[in-house]
Amino acid sequence: MTKDLYTVLSSTPDCIQIQLSKEDHPIFKAHFPNNPILPGFLQIDIISEILEDKITTINKSKFISHVCPNDIIEYQIINKTEDKKIITIIKDTIKISEFTYESK
Repeated sequence: MTKDLYTVLSSTPDCIQIQLSKEDHPIFKAHFPNNPILPGFLQIDIISEILEDKITTINKSKFISHVCPNDIIEYQIINKTEDKKIITIIKDTIKISEFTYESK
């Protein structure tokens, strides 16, 4: 589902920066036509894919602002435990999303 949706620009253990694809990607064409935004569940799927985490539970999620085609976003990662993470998504130095999940 996320094939060709993003490119990793930089990566450290606690911060991953990506750039999203252009608006001609099928995800943006479907969600929503003439007003493309990245669905919240894909914000979570992308980081779980990059970290190779198999999410078992999403404990909390808050989506504050839109993520659009071509956006550069930064995932800030806090490991509470080996299998529990808090993720904050930053765009242009502003927090736009936050979620907590557990994984195997």
